[in-house]
Amino acid sequence: MTVQHLGLPAFRPPAAAPLDLTFLYRGPLSSCDYDCPYCPFAKRRDAPEQLRGDRAALARFTDWVAGTGDTVSVLFTPWGEGLVRSWYREAMVRLSRLPQVRRVAIQTNLSCRTDWLAEADLNALALWVTYHPGQVGHERFLAKCRELTALGVRHSVGVVGQPEHLDAARQLRADLPSSTYLWINAAEGLTYTDAEAADWSALDPLFSYSRHPHPSAGHPCRTGDSVLSVDGDGTVRRCHFVKAPLGNLYDDSFRAALTPRPCPLGVCDCHIGYVHLETLPLYETFGAGVLERVPADWPNREQALKA
Repeated sequence: MTVQHLGLPAFRPPAAAPLDLTFLYRGPLSSCDYDCPYCPFAKRRDAPEQLRGDRAALARFTDWVAGTGDTVSVLFTPWGEGLVRSWYREAMVRLSRLPQVRRVAIQTNLSCRTDWLAEADLNALALWVTYHPGQVGHERFLAKCRELTALGVRHSVGVVGQPEHLDAARQLRADLPSSTYLWINAAEGLTYTDAEAADWSALDPLFSYSRHPHPSAGHPCRTGDSVLSVDGDGTVRRCHFVKAPLGNLYDDSFRAALTPRPCPLGVCDCHIGYVHLETLPLYETFGAGVLERVPADWPNREQALKA
């Protein structure tokens, strides 16, 4: 005799408990409107079919977020410039307005217009902005930053620590309001003397975290548990730098793989990776601003760091 014959409801397995997940999303887009000499994607052009594929992949991801019962934060980390594409602007606005989205942010050179931001929920949206001297004039870039401030858009601004960028970075720091955090990324492959590091640290009190790669092998990291990388076809990995897949977003197979796990790599030298290492105090440093790289209580924290 079955349970139904006894007049009792049919057994149903309990639904999975909602999770609090952070996704670093990187779709097929790999084109940029800048030609920075230190970037492998400078002035690359995606073919029309590649752009259509990227748009479709982003729409699929956005639809998934809209339908999930999980609490979600998203950082878009495209291999190129996303905000010059209408579908990234539309996705940012849509995601910012979803009640389950805690934060949606994107890495951008800010070459796009800014009027679209008025449609977003600015309690959830934020920008991680990079200044590229030689690609855009100082006053033009500064004007865009001032537009963000006037609109009330939460953002950080930063520069790659190339020696030839030091004067431009100093001028930018002088002209930005103190409420805007200016970060400095150590240039890939460049070793800094203590004197050189001191120059950059005068602009960014947290530069020491970027100066050297962080030992990570065997150390606990939030990636693979609460922080995940997802690509355009939905393949989920623990982060951008560990290629082993954990499953797929769209068939929910990734959920069974979520667990605390140590890092398998020897070192971690990129901010979007090492910020999640539990051996570093960066979650405490950045608080709710981890994705957009805005320290908690800035600029008060700046004074404490320099003291």
